[in-house]
Amino acid sequence: MAELLLRQVRSSIGCRAPQRDTLRALGLGGVGRQSSRPDTADMRAMVRAVRHLVQVESTHDAGGAP
Repeated sequence: MAELLLRQVRSSIGCRAPQRDTLRALGLGGVGRQSSRPDTADMRAMVRAVRHLVQVESTHDAGGAP
């Protein structure tokens, strides 16, 4: 399954409370923190809400080959 690698690149100071809550729900909470989440429509919507604060990379699983 594909995953999203998220890294917070900007501070949440000055952002609205819902955006700060979204960052916490994504597993982020400070500049430089990283998190990995499944690539689902719900996660993409959350990332879209804070796209100005995070950097996103998409990874694909190899599918069982060690």
